[in-house]
Amino acid sequence: MKVVGELDFSLIGILSSLSQVLAEAKIGLFALSTYRTDYLLVKETDLEAAVRALEQAGHTIKQGKEGEA
Repeated sequence: MKVVGELDFSLIGILSSLSQVLAEAKIGLFALSTYRTDYLLVKETDLEAAVRALEQAGHTIKQGKEGEA
């Protein structure tokens, strides 16, 4: 999953907020931060549960085609 939009360095807590939701749902993740945005990698078998948990926590999930950035 990709955090949409370019993240300014002054923004704090975004990755923490997302990872906390997944931790509470018992979903492991690998976080990858780049200069422009953050990515959360989850096992394919956990993807549906991860999306559901994030949506229930109030996050908006935009699903694209596989391989689409």
